[in-house]
Amino acid sequence: MLHKYNTSNNITAFSTTRSGGVSTGAYSSFNANHYCGDEPKNVLRNRELLCEALGIEQAHLIVPHQTHKTITRIIDNEFLTLSANEQKEALEGVDAVCTNLPNICVCISTADCIPILLYDETTGVISAVHAGWRGTVARIVEENIKVLQATYGIDPQNLHAIIGPGISLEAFEVGDEVYEAFKDANFDMEKIAKRYPTNSTHNSKLITQNSSKWHLDLPLCNKLQLLNIGLQEKNIFLSSICTFNNSDEFFSARKLTINSGRILNGILRQ
Repeated sequence: MLHKYNTSNNITAFSTTRSGGVSTGAYSSFNANHYCGDEPKNVLRNRELLCEALGIEQAHLIVPHQTHKTITRIIDNEFLTLSANEQKEALEGVDAVCTNLPNICVCISTADCIPILLYDETTGVISAVHAGWRGTVARIVEENIKVLQATYGIDPQNLHAIIGPGISLEAFEVGDEVYEAFKDANFDMEKIAKRYPTNSTHNSKLITQNSSKWHLDLPLCNKLQLLNIGLQEKNIFLSSICTFNNSDEFFSARKLTINSGRILNGILRQ
């Protein structure tokens, strides 16, 4: 159920795997996301199992409804006093969540997009960031860290970052318009992009053509953003797990279609 990362003693950081739950079909078996078409009762049971494994109350499992934007929601005592419906509304259109409260697990969902889990041992601040290509080109992880600085006074040099399972450079083929979006946003294209030969099908026969398409390295792109805003390279862990190539263990929307489960990437401080 849990792929855990090495952290400091009072921090638990993880990405869920596909096994250990009750969901069926393309959601088999551990999907804890309500927004991808799975049976609600199965999602609820999987969340129960997750919270039992983490030793927290279900109300302290914070999972937003992501829309590929750059909004960070701060989970504070005021948020916890809201009703369940009010909390759900506050988490609508949110792609990053952070807190400095203990025993609150902030999570984001992925299935090829890049999850970034952040923690600061000095202040006890934790954060979870969802960076698909749209969030990445909009520099969501840098925007999130600016929120952490303004809200909690963190120093980026003290931050630790975990870049979890996501689609790899080799598997992430994109159209020219996506490449241009990153170029227009002043990313170092020589570092993050590469052209690969492409194949096409015609009359059910595979024909290799002398053509190629751009591929983007989203994990590296987010790592470069972390370095740019002041994190130390020694404090950045890159999992190097490709969801597309490991879809038997981790959900991949590109491999399994969007009508499949999602990885839950979370972090909490005891």
